[in-house]
Amino acid sequence: MCHALTRATARSARLLPGKYLLPKVSMEVTTVVTKPIAGQKPGTSGLRQKTRTFMGESYLQNFVQSVFDALVSEGVAVKGGTLCVSGDGRYFNSTAIQIIIKMAAAAGVTRVWCGTGGLLSTPAMSAVIRTRDPAGGAAPIGGFILSASHNPGGIDEDFGIKYNGENGGPAPEKLTDKIYKNTTTIAEYKICSGLPDVALDAPAKHKLADGFEVVVFPCVEDHVALLKKVFDFGAIKKLFERKDFSMIYDSMNGVQGPYAKAIFYGEFGAAPGSCINAEPKEDFGGHDSPSHGHADPNLTHAVELVAAMGLNKMGLPIETPKPPPSFGAAADGDADRNMIMGSKFFCSPSDSLAVIVANAQCIPWYKGGLKACARSMPTSMATDLVAKKLGIPFFEVPTGWKFFGNLMDSGSAAFPNSPSYIPFICGEESFGTGGDHVREKDGMWAVLAWLQILAAKNTDPSKPLVGVADVVMAHWAEYGRNYYARYDYDGVDKAAAEKMMAAMVAEQPKLIGTTINGMTISSADMFEYNDSVDGSISKNQGIRFMFSDGSRFVFRLSGTGVVGATIRLYLEKYTPPTGDLSLHAFDVIKPLGEIALQVSKLVEFTGRTEPSVIT
Repeated sequence: MCHALTRATARSARLLPGKYLLPKVSMEVTTVVTKPIAGQKPGTSGLRQKTRTFMGESYLQNFVQSVFDALVSEGVAVKGGTLCVSGDGRYFNSTAIQIIIKMAAAAGVTRVWCGTGGLLSTPAMSAVIRTRDPAGGAAPIGGFILSASHNPGGIDEDFGIKYNGENGGPAPEKLTDKIYKNTTTIAEYKICSGLPDVALDAPAKHKLADGFEVVVFPCVEDHVALLKKVFDFGAIKKLFERKDFSMIYDSMNGVQGPYAKAIFYGEFGAAPGSCINAEPKEDFGGHDSPSHGHADPNLTHAVELVAAMGLNKMGLPIETPKPPPSFGAAADGDADRNMIMGSKFFCSPSDSLAVIVANAQCIPWYKGGLKACARSMPTSMATDLVAKKLGIPFFEVPTGWKFFGNLMDSGSAAFPNSPSYIPFICGEESFGTGGDHVREKDGMWAVLAWLQILAAKNTDPSKPLVGVADVVMAHWAEYGRNYYARYDYDGVDKAAAEKMMAAMVAEQPKLIGTTINGMTISSADMFEYNDSVDGSISKNQGIRFMFSDGSRFVFRLSGTGVVGATIRLYLEKYTPPTGDLSLHAFDVIKPLGEIALQVSKLVEFTGRTEPSVIT
C-alpha cells in the first residue's frame, strides 16, 4: 500500500495554514515502455477486474494513460485542467490514487482534487464535479472513480475504475470506445515518478511544485450541501423528533458511512446506534462479517439490516427480540444504490421508484412538478402507470446509468435542439434511483426522498405514524401492483450464457402466439433503444417476452461481474387495484419463472438449477 506523507518529509516541508509546500520536488516526466493488456474494455460501469489484476505491472497505468489520450483526442483541456480522483475505500484505493496523481501531473493537469481519506461516493464525485467551486482554478474536466460498486473488496476480490466527464456523469460510449481502442495499441505511459505520495487524511492544499497542486477537501461537504438544496432537512428533522419514529441505516462498511453520520446524526439528530457498519473498510467487513464482505443492499446480503427490520432473505416476516424500527435503509460499497424497508416490509426498487415519482412534489427540488421520468427496460412498469396519470413524458432505456444522462442534459448547451426534461427522476430495478441533481444514481438521495415523503404524510404528531408499508399499499390501491422479482445466476460460463441468449433470439419468431402453461406469448423481441436526445441507437439490450395478460419476462447478461457471466432473469406480473394485492411477490411470479426457464433452456445450457440470488 502507498503511505501518506512521511513524517520526515512533513518536517522538512514549509508548513502553511492549510498547505504543504514540498521542497525540491521533481516534476520530471518519465516515459515508461509498455504493451497492450487484453480485456480492458470498459463496461456499463467502467473497467472491473480482480484487485490483483489491477495491481499487476502496468495494468492500471495503461488504462489511465488511455483515458488521458482519449480526452486529448476529444479536445478536452487536460493540460492546465483540474481533475478529481477518489474512490470507495476498497483495497488498493489509496495506492491507485497516488499513481493517478503522478500520471495526471505528467499529462499536464495542474490541480487534482481528492476527498479526505481518498474517499468519495460515486454520487458525491458527480456532485463535486458539477458544483465544487474551483476557487480561481479551472473547472474540473472530470474525475476518476475507483470502485467496483457492490462487488466485494479485498486483495483477492474486485477493483474498478471509471471516468466521469465534466457533466459529472459516466463517459459516453463514444469516449469509452476510444479509451478501449487506445488500450489495444498503447506503447508507453507517462508518469512523474519523482513526486512524493500525498497525505490524504486531512483537508489541506499540497503545492507539490510550481503549476501542480493536490487539494484534499472534506469528502462529505459537497454532496451534503447539494442534498440540502434538494430536500427540506427541517421537515425531515421533525419526523425524527417523533417518539414513534425510529430508523436504522446500514452503510455495509462502504464509503457511505461518513455521509450517513453527517446527515443522520449531524443534521437530523438520529438516536445513537441508528447508523450501523458506518466505518469504511477495505474489505467491506470481509468474509467473516454477516454480509461476507458483499456490500450489496438486498435481502440476501444486508443480513443485519434485514433481520433487524423483521424479515428473512425471502422477505417473509420473522420474530424479533424487540419491535423493528419504523424505517430501514442500506447502501452499497460506493453508495449509489439503496434499499428501502419498513417494519417487517420490503419495498422493491421498482415500487420505490414509482412511489417517489408519484409523490415528488413534496420534495422542494420538484415542487413545480416533474417534466419527465424514466426507468431501465428490465425495471417493472409501475412507473409507467404513474407517468401516464401525471401526463408527463416517460422513457424506457437500456440498463446503465449513462443512458439517463442525455435525458438529464436535454435542452442544455450539449443538446440545445432537444426539449428539456428536467426536473427529472429515474431508476433501475438494481436498487438504483436518482434525480437530475447529479448524473449518477444516488443512494442517499433515494433515502432522503423517502424520508421527505414520510415527513409530508406525518405532519400531525398526534396521529399514528404513516410508515413505508402504508405508503406503498396506498400506492397499490391507486395504481395496482406490479408483482416483480429478479433471479441472478452468477459466475456462469460465458460461452454457455451467450449460446443460450442466441438460441432464444432465434426462437422468438416461432414462439409468438404460442401458449405455455396457460399463458400466451403476445410479442417477443431484442430490446433496442433509440435515443431521442442525441439520435444514437443501442442494440442488443435484452431479450423480452410479453404475454397477453400484461406479464413479461426479460433476460440480460450483466456487465458488472468480474468472473464468468451473470445471467439476470426479470419476472413481472401486473394485478389491477381490484385484484389481490397482498400476496408475496416471489410466489406470484414463480409460475412465470418456470415458463422462462422452459423457454430459455437455462438449465440445459448452464447446468444451473437454482439462482444465486433472488431479489
